[in-house]
Amino acid sequence: MDRLKKFLLPTLIITAASVIYALGFVWCYAPNGIAFGGITGVAQILNFLVPALPIGVTVIVLNIPLFILGWKFIGGRLLVSSLYAMFVSSVFIDLLTPLYDWPPMEPMLACIFGGLLMGLSLGLVFQQGATTGGTDLLARLLKLKLAWLPMGKLLMGIDLAVIVAVSVAFQTLYAALYGLVALYISTIVMDGVLYGMDTAKVAYIISDKNKAISDAIVKDLDRGVTILHGQGAYTGAEKDVLMCAFKQREIAAIKAVVKDIDPAAFLIVCDAHEVLGEGFRDYKKDDL
Repeated sequence: MDRLKKFLLPTLIITAASVIYALGFVWCYAPNGIAFGGITGVAQILNFLVPALPIGVTVIVLNIPLFILGWKFIGGRLLVSSLYAMFVSSVFIDLLTPLYDWPPMEPMLACIFGGLLMGLSLGLVFQQGATTGGTDLLARLLKLKLAWLPMGKLLMGIDLAVIVAVSVAFQTLYAALYGLVALYISTIVMDGVLYGMDTAKVAYIISDKNKAISDAIVKDLDRGVTILHGQGAYTGAEKDVLMCAFKQREIAAIKAVVKDIDPAAFLIVCDAHEVLGEGFRDYKKDDL
């Protein structure tokens, strides 16, 4: 039962995300002539030049060599889930296109909502260890070598070239400019889905009442505290520094505890990109 649940939930999420992807394209991008990046953007160009070529089918054909590379360098699990995501999104693009006469909307609205839908869908798909194929898969392959780069930034770099090509094919600069706006929004949303859910902070506390503060944080807030040994550069005096990682929502409680015990305490709160371990999320081998 657990194995079935582990398989079923990711599949449902990938399916829903792929449908959102298709909806964003046929509702916001295609009717407004907004340049789209990736393999879908290339298919957009081919469909513009040869209208008889369905965008969804063209995407599937263009993805074949990339999936061969994916099989070689990433493995079968990602390939199967990515094939499924690519198939669902491509089929729904071709199903939704004739289903309704999608009217053009105000271009900036199309950029905003198209970017939101694309960023949300791609973030959800990546979260499940899959891709929608095309440059998404290419970015996933590049991530193996450029692990320090966020997925959104990788995709943005790759998609820029395709957006310029779409603009040239449509013979309008506005297609590229609107495409860049939508791409930027989708990048922000995607990275928010992938990394923003893991919001955490790190506090550094310097006080003459370190013992009382650390005891209160451990007992009252159920957070671990690490004692770092520091030395003042001006006085040369040695002083312990407390370091504590905590969730975003606990920031007010942490500050209240510290300042209630020692109003003169020196407190630094920093953003933490990722916190792995007890009390936070576990590390996964295929983490992006």
